[in-house]
Formats: sequence, C-alpha cells, structure tokens
Amino acid sequence: MIKNLSLASVVVLLLSGGLSHAAVTADEAAKLKSTLTPLGAEKAGNKDGSIPAWNGGLTTPGSRTSNLPADPFPGEKPLFQITAKNMGQYADKLGEGVKALLTRYPSYRIDVYPAHRTAAAPQYVYDNTFRNATSATLEKGGLAIKGAYGGIPFPIPKTGIELYWNHTLRVKPSSVEFGFVNWVGSADGRRTMANRADNNNQMPYYLPDGSAQSWNGDYLLARFVSTEPSFKAGESLVVRDRADPDDARQAWQYLVGQRRVRRAPTVGYDTPDFVASGANYFDEVNGFWGGPDRYEWKLVGKKEMFIPYNNNRYFNTPADEAFVPYHTNPDKTRWELHRVWVVEATLTPGKRHVVPRRTFYFDEDTWAITMIDGYDADGKLWRTSQSFSIAAPEVPAINSDPTIVYNLQAGTYSVIQFLNGEYWRAVPPKPNAFFTGDSLASQGVR
Repeated sequence: MIKNLSLASVVVLLLSGGLSHAAVTADEAAKLKSTLTPLGAEKAGNKDGSIPAWNGGLTTPGSRTSNLPADPFPGEKPLFQITAKNMGQYADKLGEGVKALLTRYPSYRIDVYPAHRTAAAPQYVYDNTFRNATSATLEKGGLAIKGAYGGIPFPIPKTGIELYWNHTLRVKPSSVEFGFVNWVGSADGRRTMANRADNNNQMPYYLPDGSAQSWNGDYLLARFVSTEPSFKAGESLVVRDRADPDDARQAWQYLVGQRRVRRAPTVGYDTPDFVASGANYFDEVNGFWGGPDRYEWKLVGKKEMFIPYNNNRYFNTPADEAFVPYHTNPDKTRWELHRVWVVEATLTPGKRHVVPRRTFYFDEDTWAITMIDGYDADGKLWRTSQSFSIAAPEVPAINSDPTIVYNLQAGTYSVIQFLNGEYWRAVPPKPNAFFTGDSLASQGVR
C-alpha cells in the first residue's frame, strides 16, 4: 500500500501514527443515546441558556416560499447588534475574519438572534451514525475512510482529520436539484453575476438502501448547466468525488465554444474557480470542497461563537435586497450563538497551496464548516469564508452549502451557490449514468 502513496501522503501517514485510526469504544458510542445528540453534539445547552438544549431539531415541514423552505422563525427580532464600536465586548466569540470585516466596513454589522438548534436527520441516518461510531476507521493516513455509511462517520471525533470527514460526509438528502447564482463583488462596491445554473447533486453515501459493505466510495456526484450570462449558457460540469486518494475526483467539462466534452483535472484545490470567474478557489466552494491531503489538520477544541445560522429568510430575499456594497445585507442576515469545533490546518510537508494556513470552524450540530479564516505566506489574514445555512425540515436536514468568500486584502468577494430567487428541493435519485462525461456529450445544448 505504501508504495502507491505520494511522499507527502506517507508523511501524513507517519504523523498520524499508523495506517488506520480506531473507532471509539461501545461505551463511548453509548453517549450518542444519552448526553450527546444522535449526530454527536452536546445535547445540553450552555450554562446561561443562550445556547438551548437540543430537543430533536426542526422536523415539521413548514410552508415554502419562492420554491425554498420558508423562515421558521418569522416573528423574531435581533437580541442585539455587533458593530465595530462594540465588537470588543464580544471578541472571544468572533472569528478574526468577522472582526476584520467589522473594522473595514462601517456598514457591516451582525444581528444576533435567539439560537435555535434546528439540525435533524432521518432516523436511518441516526442509526447509521451510531454504527459508524464503532466501525468507521481512517485509512491511508487519514486520506480515506472505511466502515462508514449513511451517517456522520466520526460522531465522537478525536482528531482534526475526522472533523474534515464529518464535514465532507455531513447529512444531506440522497439527491437534490437546485438553482444557484454566483456573484462577484469588486473593490468599488459593485456586484456582477458570474454564473447562474441549474444543479443536480447526488450523494450515494446517503442512499437509504445502501450499507458500508456495498458502498463503493463515491460520496458526491454533481452536474450543473449554466443558464446565464448568455455567453456561458450551456456550459456544463460533471464531478464525481470518491473517498479514496488514489482516485479522489473525476471531472468533465462541456464548453459551448468548442462543442466538446473534455476532462477537467484541474477542478480542485487552489485552482481559480472558473464557475465564479476565478474569484475564489475550487476548494472554497461549499465551505471546503475536495481532498484533505494539502493540509495537516490539528484539532484545537470547541468554543462558543456567533455564526450565520437558519438563514431561510435571507435566501427568500431577492438578490437586489440581499446585498449592499461590499458585503451581504446585515438587515437580512441572521447570526446565532452556537458551539463550534476549531481546527487549525497547516500545509503538509512537500505540498503547496496558495493559502498555507487556515482556521476552520465546524458547527457541532451539523458538522458543516461554517466559517474559515485563511492566511497568506507571510501569516497575514487574507480570506474569510462564511457558509449560510438554510433549514429544510421536510428532509429533515440543514443545507450549509451557500458560501461567501471575502478577499480582505483586495476588498472583493465571491458569492458561491446562493439561492436567492432560485429553488431547492429533494428529489428521487437519478441514474448513475446521468453523472458521466458521456451524458454531457449527448446532452450538449449549444
């Protein structure tokens, strides 16, 4: 096995202390049915009650507005606001990137609402997560996993790389289709559409009738077709991600100008994201998207932080009202106090990445990466990402994929897969052949 790994992968493997990492004991796993939620978060609230106890999450389907789940808390008002003037009072609960935005833009503000622990999942996901706790193991130095399926793989994590896998395999419907828009914000405050697309995501890892024994390692099949702007209409991309570093990603792109499908091996890591006009890197999509091998993932611990949460109302806001010059509209965004896991990621020896150090914040209830602070080679804060979650009780699940990336040094931003004015719905799984390069070739529209 070792001869098939890169030198850097071997280094990671040695640092991790072996070829595999054991799952937790049965006694530890039993906490998932007592003091922990079925997905591994602390069930109790915090001491002052500002973080409530988890009581099952949001599972009652509500109304839908504009093809999206409606705001489950329409009558609530902010408890307080955080601005540049009073941010010192809340400094221990703010990320460095958020502090930088508050300092840079007088119009930037955080409206803090009552916290609601809306995270929930179907019962089969809870059952699978309980099994995963005692069966899932890290393989190939943490770059692959084994013995997990259909739930959070490491609900009682011991290492940073396990947090990465919990985010990558976070709870999602087995198949969804949605429209999205990517926007690019320039240094003069203007906002331009980079892409509008119809997207299909399928998660073979979450098919209800699968198992750890039958799962082939595919965890994400994605396919989108651009519809705007007009010069991009018809461009398509298919990506297949696997939980194995030897065959981690396959991607195909259909280019309307060339009228042909070609392999797209550069879709990943710090390659500028052509879907967003290069305004972000590919691994900045959906919080973090791609393999973990460029970084060493160090688990720091858990803390309370203000993070964007339950932003159904925001995504039911038209795009022209959802943004103001330089950032999202603070009148429309919702922040809540939640517990997050903190992971420091530094460059793996022998590897390169334009963002050599990142601080990741993982929501304890969903395991989604909700914020990231990225530093340049000189150690200066460069980029900060925020993922805006939307509660979907009809699944039930939390969708945390829409992400905004601020380039703090250039004064620009990139909005990735925002749902304002679009649609999002769980659908029956599509045939595997739908997510192949051949399918793009046969369905090219221009």
